Amino acid sequence: MDKSLNFQDILKKGFSNLDTFQKIPTSEVMICLVFTLIAGLFIFFIYKYTFKGVVYSYAYNVSLLMMCMLTSLIVLTISSNVALSLGMVGALSIVRFRTALKDPMDIMFMFWAITVGIASGAKVYSVSIFGSLFVGLIILIMTNYKIKSRTYMLIIHFEEEAKDNVKIILEGMKYVTKGKTVAKGITELSVEVKVKSNNSSFVNEISQIPGVMDASLISYNGDYAE
Repeated sequence: MDKSLNFQDILKKGFSNLDTFQKIPTSEVMICLVFTLIAGLFIFFIYKYTFKGVVYSYAYNVSLLMMCMLTSLIVLTISSNVALSLGMVGALSIVRFRTALKDPMDIMFMFWAITVGIASGAKVYSVSIFGSLFVGLIILIMTNYKIKSRTYMLIIHFEEEAKDNVKIILEGMKYVTKGKTVAKGITELSVEVKVKSNNSSFVNEISQIPGVMDASLISYNGDYAE
């Protein structure tokens, strides 16, 4: 007697066992939720600690934690039933998310939360826990490296007579011109500068130059951050 199963047999078996998801032991559900909560809280604190944007969103951070847990429950529910899996895919396909994420890091954290939820729901807890620890370590290292670079945006408004003196001070620093606007004899110069040891005394020197209207130093990481 040939006991081998072909693809059609597997499909029939999956579609026939429609009540399989009801037999998941409560203990397995609780274990899944506990491991997911641990990994989700780790993501929560990593996001809060490494956030460098303008306004920290507590609601978004909590949503990352809830996304982990909800994803794990969905995967745990549909993992042993083909029919339910296809139905869930169809149901989720009609969901539309309207919230725009401008920071690439926010997208990365959302994908991280979904990954943890899938791994925990599939009962591969080593992936969700140790994988999260490794990813979190990399984020911390790269974030601290970015902080040490101390990159700022310097914005200066000055008259034509101050042009040469401003240029002399800037030549003694590492800078990259990001923008220049001239209107009615007033120049707005935006440059990216790297400051050593938080030394911002050069801003005072520039502001004291005759013809300089104002000088502003802003934290910068590719976009205006603070």
